[in-house]
Amino acid sequence: MASLVEASRAPDCPYEVALVASDKPEAAGLAWAQDNGIATFAQSPKGMVKPDYEAKIDAALRQAGVEAIALAGYMRLLSDDFVARWRGRIVNIHPSLLPKYKGLDTHARAIEAGDGHAGASVHIVTEELDAGEVLGQAEVAILPDDTPESLAERVLKEEHRLYPRVVAEFLCPKNPPS
Repeated sequence: MASLVEASRAPDCPYEVALVASDKPEAAGLAWAQDNGIATFAQSPKGMVKPDYEAKIDAALRQAGVEAIALAGYMRLLSDDFVARWRGRIVNIHPSLLPKYKGLDTHARAIEAGDGHAGASVHIVTEELDAGEVLGQAEVAILPDDTPESLAERVLKEEHRLYPRVVAEFLCPKNPPS
């Protein structure tokens, strides 16, 4: 999230971050966003049914004038209805070279499989988990002594470079269709 915000401050960036939202009111990213003058929204889903919870998020996004959503560290599955309301306007970053290793434990799975590379993918969010169109990827070599944690650290650095670039390209394509 911070890398998206920092990139948005460049004069040639085609997007601005209108809202930082979280399902964890105590998330450090919310305080960081507030300290940096960005509107925030926090709502714990505890005690709420999913449609009511997502309705609150949807209302906050629309009130803030959000046109597209970039997920960052959001570990909840969005409902089919929510995805449909924002179809083609939600992107996510995932710590694997999709379509490999959808879901959790991606680094351990890549190491266990004996892969030579891992990485990160930015994709469009669809109703199917980590299955939308891949918009960009960054590869990271898996070293002989890598652990899931050491690999995760290197992949995260690439995620911070990849995500702002791909979001900018997604929101403002250089060669839009005619």
